[in-house]
Amino acid sequence: MAPPPPASMPLSQRLMHLAQTLQFGWFVGHVTLILCTIRYGLSYLTLNYYSTWAKLSYRTAFVAAAATYGIVVYKAFRARARANARQQGSPIALAGDENVQYLVMALVWLFSRQVPLALLPFTVYSIFHVATYTRANLLPTITPPQQSAATSTSPGARPTTKSSPLGDSIGKFVKGYYDVSMTAVAGLEIFLWVRILFSAITFTKGSWILLLVYTVFFRARYSQSSFVQGAIGDFTARADAVFANQSFPPVAKQAWQTIKGIVRKAADATDINRYVGGQQPGMKKAQ
Repeated sequence: MAPPPPASMPLSQRLMHLAQTLQFGWFVGHVTLILCTIRYGLSYLTLNYYSTWAKLSYRTAFVAAAATYGIVVYKAFRARARANARQQGSPIALAGDENVQYLVMALVWLFSRQVPLALLPFTVYSIFHVATYTRANLLPTITPPQQSAATSTSPGARPTTKSSPLGDSIGKFVKGYYDVSMTAVAGLEIFLWVRILFSAITFTKGSWILLLVYTVFFRARYSQSSFVQGAIGDFTARADAVFANQSFPPVAKQAWQTIKGIVRKAADATDINRYVGGQQPGMKKAQ
């Protein structure tokens, strides 16, 4: 992220300087997504899923999601272009960027039928992005850090900067809940795949195409996210324990082993790391 504007500038100029950056547009997009999700959640709780406000909130949330991930993808593309125009990467390497994947999915959800669960992973990411931007950029712009006198008596001692109590609280929140929240996002994405699969089995309109697109997305997520890998591992271990029970007929156990074998072979055949130079999971984070 770009540093906040100089503290010597008046507050109005600092805010104007901040608002003129692409990063601020990215921040506004995440805030909009959170607010729209809350508004849609109220409609969902009152069973007004398809009211005008509910539909507007749902669609606007994914417009905001597409805008935020689009900004990140654009900035990354521009940075690579400035560094070396010949090293933009292949289409497969571009598809391996998590931000590109979430941009595509935001557009897919925007033009698909409403699936309320699809909002939640984007919203969790937005909460942490808003918190991080507020701590690193917004708070220092509104109330620049104050410098205190150096506590050391040595000639080369420099004054220290007092941190914001609110900023410290936000930092503790991000540090304390990030891993738990990313694990929850992985679980939500697994449950969302199951939800789409059920819609496909019941022949809901457009569900098979959506299932194919989301399966490709989720396969890429599995390749790159240690949290998704951990969630899949936990699910598999629990299922193994359930099917190991003597009360299950041998046919059911054999069917489970066959399904695991098919999924494992399909996962090996579609490993995106084989096509993007062996990138290790977790090297890029969705923005």
